[in-house]
Amino acid sequence: MGTVTISPKFQVVIPKEIREKLSLSPGQKIQAIIYGDRIELIPLRPVKRMRGFLKGTDTKVDRQGDRI
Repeated sequence: MGTVTISPKFQVVIPKEIREKLSLSPGQKIQAIIYGDRIELIPLRPVKRMRGFLKGTDTKVDRQGDRI
């Protein structure tokens, strides 16, 4: 992916190809998480937009007897 530079105000610009691939828009909220020695930016999405994102996931897993 791209390299970004931290401005004197600690701001960064997300590269265009990443913004387009993730369909990011101005003003959208993004959650910043420290994960080990890196920063992960996770776009917050409306619940309605999440509908169907797990389609095709295998739900047949072994469960404990009291969890059926």
